[in-house]
Amino acid sequence: MPYEELTHTADISLRVWGASLEELYESAARGMFGIMGRPAKRTVARLVSLAAADRESLLVDWLSELLYLHETNGELYDHFEVSVKAGAPDWALDSRVFGGPGKVTGTKIKAVTYHGLQISFSDGVYKATLVFDA
Repeated sequence: MPYEELTHTADISLRVWGASLEELYESAARGMFGIMGRPAKRTVARLVSLAAADRESLLVDWLSELLYLHETNGELYDHFEVSVKAGAPDWALDSRVFGGPGKVTGTKIKAVTYHGLQISFSDGVYKATLVFDA
């Protein structure tokens, strides 16, 4: 499993990793929805495209967009196909998100924060620690 839940005083913290930025972003989304719950059945595919000034902002924007889709459509997601491109001046993300209708059965995440967020790369692995407002 490419993520683990961490103990945090007030919110929820999650450490994620992947061999590429794409895998890191996919792991972050899987972890976030792993905390909230799974769709009963996979019936929906959505496209998400974003741009941001740096890879940390892109990660926060990506997860925030998924929370927005969850809130507005009453859906949970469990499969993600992500493409990340570094460029000047912005980083870009294109993705396909799969899931279906569902209700939160775990912890409800309200927002993704920048608290302590830094993406690192060491020994062939990208890592990040995320903090969610629950």
